[in-house]
Amino acid sequence: MPTRHHEDDRTTTPATARRGPEETRAGGVVRLIVGRRTGWVFALLPILIAGALLALVGEGQRDRMVTDDLPRGLDSTLAAQMADELPDEGGKTAIVLFTADAGRLDASTLPSVGVGKPIVSEDGTAAIEVVPIESTSSTANADAVQKLRDTLAEKTPDGVTAQVTGPAGIEADLAAVFDGADITLLAVTSLVVALLLIVTYRSPVLWIVPLLVVGVADRLASVLATRVLSALSDGGVPIAWDESTIGILSVLVFGAGTNYALLLISRYRDELHHVEDRRDALASALRRTAEPVLCSAATVVVGVLTLVLSLVPTTRGLGVAAAVGIVTAAFFGLVVLPALLSLFGRWLFWPRVPHAGAAAGDAQPSVWRRVGDRVAARPAAVAAAVLAVLALCATGLFKIELGLDTSDQFLRTPEAITAADRLAESFPAGYSDPTLVLTRSTDPDAVTAAVEGVDGVSSVQQSAQDGGITELQVVLDGGSGSQEAKDAVEGIRDAVAPYDDTHVGGSEAEAIDEAAGAARDRALLMPLILCLVLVALILLLRALVAPVVLVLAVVASYGAAMGLSWWLFTGPLGFSALDSGTPLMAFLFLVALGVDYSIFLVTRAREEALAHGTREGMLRALGATGGVITSAGILLAAVFAVLGVLPLVVLAQLGTIVCVGVLLDTLVVRTLLVPAVAFLLGDRFWWPRHLART
Repeated sequence: MPTRHHEDDRTTTPATARRGPEETRAGGVVRLIVGRRTGWVFALLPILIAGALLALVGEGQRDRMVTDDLPRGLDSTLAAQMADELPDEGGKTAIVLFTADAGRLDASTLPSVGVGKPIVSEDGTAAIEVVPIESTSSTANADAVQKLRDTLAEKTPDGVTAQVTGPAGIEADLAAVFDGADITLLAVTSLVVALLLIVTYRSPVLWIVPLLVVGVADRLASVLATRVLSALSDGGVPIAWDESTIGILSVLVFGAGTNYALLLISRYRDELHHVEDRRDALASALRRTAEPVLCSAATVVVGVLTLVLSLVPTTRGLGVAAAVGIVTAAFFGLVVLPALLSLFGRWLFWPRVPHAGAAAGDAQPSVWRRVGDRVAARPAAVAAAVLAVLALCATGLFKIELGLDTSDQFLRTPEAITAADRLAESFPAGYSDPTLVLTRSTDPDAVTAAVEGVDGVSSVQQSAQDGGITELQVVLDGGSGSQEAKDAVEGIRDAVAPYDDTHVGGSEAEAIDEAAGAARDRALLMPLILCLVLVALILLLRALVAPVVLVLAVVASYGAAMGLSWWLFTGPLGFSALDSGTPLMAFLFLVALGVDYSIFLVTRAREEALAHGTREGMLRALGATGGVITSAGILLAAVFAVLGVLPLVVLAQLGTIVCVGVLLDTLVVRTLLVPAVAFLLGDRFWWPRHLART
């Protein structure tokens, strides 16, 4: 059985000669997965079970609650909870805006669809009508708003345009943007993954196997995650999820699952060049791949589970869902995929079928080996240059503004936002979405007077009272998201502070509290994520220096990605600010997923260094893993970019930042920076562990 020449970077010795005690202990399980008699069980049974769960159980369902996205315990959340106690607060308020196509409105011709007659603006070009929407869920609200729009289409006279806005209209339009979005996301993601797999494998058949496995894993993960979340929610755990949770989960499973598949199949192809029996080759590939994949998956799971410490219920839900998704992807990547591959022969790689003793590339080192040689020649200069480029990209960090206005949250402006902007031209800007004050004070008139005395308040009206709770609707002079409106809300909070159990809510107050909650989450979770990832790397590599280097490198990638993305947002993409929750989400996915590629590289480098030393081991690892890691990184970046097909700015921003960060990590940090630092440190890279050369 032939061994490889020095120039060959794919492997050092045949698989059978490299089997140690760990491989022997794991051999029983591996042989069951890829065995001639048992492989089909591990290949087909999980797929059949997944199909049965999809058909008979399905995803868990829930309706959005007003407090889903609000930080627990903050003022606006307490106000929303008090509002739910009012008997007439089983829904939201819609505002119908009538505008004249030309000239002035004739109020007598306008239909009456709400409480009272339409109120005409001073200039006579617009009129509004308040319509209570009785609903107990987002679905019921959307149906009621659509029914209202249908009624207006029938009754509104010629020459007049009728639009629906207000809290109910905005919520309905927010729900509508996800209609069919899950199917679109799945279709586009599958297409992108299929195309990239075809390009990677250059085979008309091989790509079908990993795509099938990852596709089934994605659908199963959605069922399992939503069922787990539903059980937790029913058990009283303050946790929530929505359509965006499922969208991010799908992208995560496709990205991570395909990465695991690429790593396994690449190693399998390597082993087929040396081992005559394809099942022996597959078993060896699985043993060698399991450790980095399991460590990678564990790192991501530990990272995403930190989100359960967030103040926001939907963020906690995303953490649980993502953890379930990664576990599912890892199971399918390490069990179902190799078992399925064992059912097919070498022909699956057609037309580039690998044969034992006929490995490609024996005569010439790979392009990644040549890149490594260049880095090894001048590691200090390369490291300095890379750090300078990353620092330059990161300068955008100092320009970032956080906090999206309601009108800036959609990639395509819906009717409710257009109507709100038009309403602000003829009425006080805060009329379409009033601030709410909820109080249990025994003197609500005193609370009303206190609010009326605040600068920036246009009007105050007691809109509901029951069970000792009084609700005030406060119209602000400032428009949504303006500094004037924010100052007015803070002024109202100061004014009502002397009154017990009095809270300020509404969209403007919620935006302020969401920003405060996001800042708290960043301060707590970012350091925690780094510490947990560092611990996971220390346990994997059994070293201290290498894990610290990898964590610092991925943090540098994050800073550069955030800065570079900000220039894209304020330039070609035209975004005015980042959503307050985006920096944390981007940090989580870039640290947890970005470190994967360094894990794949460094675990291979450690394996090679045992026989060849740190320098040669890193060079061989670069040559062996460069192609597959680059393919995996490009694929993961493309998959996250697919989030842009969903019509929310926050998801487009998250997808862009992760896409940019993964590309930086794959093409720059993993290829240049980490090897350069390893070359500079030499054997100290593995300190305090000493690698005994064989």
